[in-house]
Amino acid sequence: MNNSKNFETIIGYTFRDIQLLDKALTHSSYVKETGQSRLNDNERLEFLGDAFLDAIIGEALFKELPKAAEGRLTKARASIVCEKSLAEAGRRLSIGDHMLFSHGEEKSGGRNRDSILADGMEAVIGAIYLDSGYDAARRFVLDIFREDLKDAGHGKLSHQDYKSQLQELLQSHGILDIHYSLEGEEGPDHNKTFSIKLEVCGKEAGRGRGKSKKLAEQNAAKDAIERGIDVF
Repeated sequence: MNNSKNFETIIGYTFRDIQLLDKALTHSSYVKETGQSRLNDNERLEFLGDAFLDAIIGEALFKELPKAAEGRLTKARASIVCEKSLAEAGRRLSIGDHMLFSHGEEKSGGRNRDSILADGMEAVIGAIYLDSGYDAARRFVLDIFREDLKDAGHGKLSHQDYKSQLQELLQSHGILDIHYSLEGEEGPDHNKTFSIKLEVCGKEAGRGRGKSKKLAEQNAAKDAIERGIDVF
């Protein structure tokens, strides 16, 4: 059950505008089921939080790894801000227990689905930013990803990031034309599967499927690496 005040205690942050947190914890399936406007779900906050998460982690790694080349910094950042890492952080904070879902989404396991937990974490970051500004969002992010940043600093990247691996490989050959496109969606709103096609220099290089677009893109990059790129 949604309990914003209890979640505030868990994350160690008290909102001045509790409605921001309520929105961050509201999945799109809930507003659809209850006939509310789509503007009442957490997707806009997720968009905002994603942008600040990248900036905050990027800045922290830039300071943590003063001698690291751009490629290593990119790989380290991608390892921390990936769906799996965000979902694990969400589980540590029990975010799924505090979100609002439709009955169908809840029955299908939405409270523990990586893509939903990751999106919820980004939405909370966006909500904190709107509530108190960049410094508050930064403190929150650095606190929940403290161990991940330490691991990255010691070269211990626990999450495989195929997109960054592929990008690094291609850029080492001077190839910058990399494009992921959504080919299709299957299943009901509460349990969709996305299909992604990856093109390199206009040629198909890989395909991937997943329960989120991010995961499908990762799987497409993995497919391309395993196939071997023939555009060199």
